[in-house]
Amino acid sequence: MDPVASIALWAVLFVGSHLVISSTAIRPWLIARVGEQPYRGIYSLISFATLVPLIIVFARHKHSGPMLWYLRAMPPARWLTWALMVISFIMLVSGLVTPSPASIGAESASKQTPRGLLKVSRHPSFVAFALFGIAHMLMNGWIGDVIFFGTFPVLGIVGGKVQDARKLREIGANYRKFMSETSFFPGAALLSGRQKWSAADVPWAGILVGIALAIVTVVVHPWLFGGQPLG
Repeated sequence: MDPVASIALWAVLFVGSHLVISSTAIRPWLIARVGEQPYRGIYSLISFATLVPLIIVFARHKHSGPMLWYLRAMPPARWLTWALMVISFIMLVSGLVTPSPASIGAESASKQTPRGLLKVSRHPSFVAFALFGIAHMLMNGWIGDVIFFGTFPVLGIVGGKVQDARKLREIGANYRKFMSETSFFPGAALLSGRQKWSAADVPWAGILVGIALAIVTVVVHPWLFGGQPLG
């Protein structure tokens, strides 16, 4: 099979399986038949079974297909890429340590008031995935690379919407209130005045760990993934 077609096939299987299994139509049906924990096991198994082949196929066929753009020689594009990566690390770490009604496995009775990074986005982890993919698409303009890295923004954006729909069904009015007070798009709730930022909201732990992860990534990237992140 053509390398680009192979990447596209596994990308569709990876994203599609996530969205189908976690949909409001399939998820309750599966849980009713096998239970919550077995469902999570099935979800993880299918995710693993589609993500690993996607990574293997891409690793064997990097830079496949026509080049759509080439921004590696442009310093502003490189700095933008690294800014997005640092922000994605901070969003990911902060999202993992900040309890949220929007997170997977959160209790249905949660009535948490938005705080910290949740004032920026109610789905910081999904936003992190999206930023990761966009950053890498900037530096990898080959069509095979764009398809591979494009799976992350698609999963982040569509996955967040699916998660909202599921939480609305499970939690109801409390989650609808949480959605009205927050935003999916980063900063929209702050810009609209629905939230106010304060010094107490600064996610210092996420910032420090995120920057540390970015530094580690610069060091190990040539050995693990190839290429020179700093040019």
